[in-house]
Amino acid sequence: MSVPDRMDERLRALGLVEAQRMAEALFATTAARGLVVPGRSEREASDRIGDLARELFGTAARLPGPLVRSGPHTLLPYGPETSDRVIGEDDVVVAELGSVLAVSEAGFASTLVFGQDPDKHRLALDLPRMFTACREALLADSRITGRGLHAELQALAATSGWTVAGWHCGHLVGADPSAGVRDVRPDAYICAENDRQMRRTLQGGWQAHWILEIHLVDGRRGFGGSYKRLLDLV
Repeated sequence: MSVPDRMDERLRALGLVEAQRMAEALFATTAARGLVVPGRSEREASDRIGDLARELFGTAARLPGPLVRSGPHTLLPYGPETSDRVIGEDDVVVAELGSVLAVSEAGFASTLVFGQDPDKHRLALDLPRMFTACREALLADSRITGRGLHAELQALAATSGWTVAGWHCGHLVGADPSAGVRDVRPDAYICAENDRQMRRTLQGGWQAHWILEIHLVDGRRGFGGSYKRLLDLV
């Protein structure tokens, strides 16, 4: 296996950033067209986003389509199937859009809030704020480990009154976020068991790139929100 050169690395990074740009454009157009609204079911909203992706990107879009979750379904991690649910007037809605793109390494999720609940709107603001804080922590410390960044997010969430759901809060680009490999390969995840530096070269010579998945929940009130983006690439 040949070792990638700097041009290979550059092209891979550009491809990842472009995939995220496409997901951001898809989410913005979804919101602008009102494809996710109260009174519409999660499945119908997902189907409409899938149709929009094919309209915008043609063959760059693929099935399975996006995953839309609302209300108590937002407490659940990505992966397990849920029954269909009609979006309520005061719901939090999470849209996972990475899977709608042909680039399998893409990862993207954002959160919408309907109604006037101040805590739910605070959640929507806290998600990108904590993402920025975690990115700054990674850039400020070239030796930070997966364990260290996981602890950073836990502290940020606790200070703001949220709980971080799940055993990890992100993964290496290319790792399956739904795979049960916690004990097999923790170094591929941003988790308490990962004591390896995040800024490192992987087997095969590729630079490690990360997707940060922030999933915050309020278990008492029964809602949560997610924010997923490339962590070390802008």
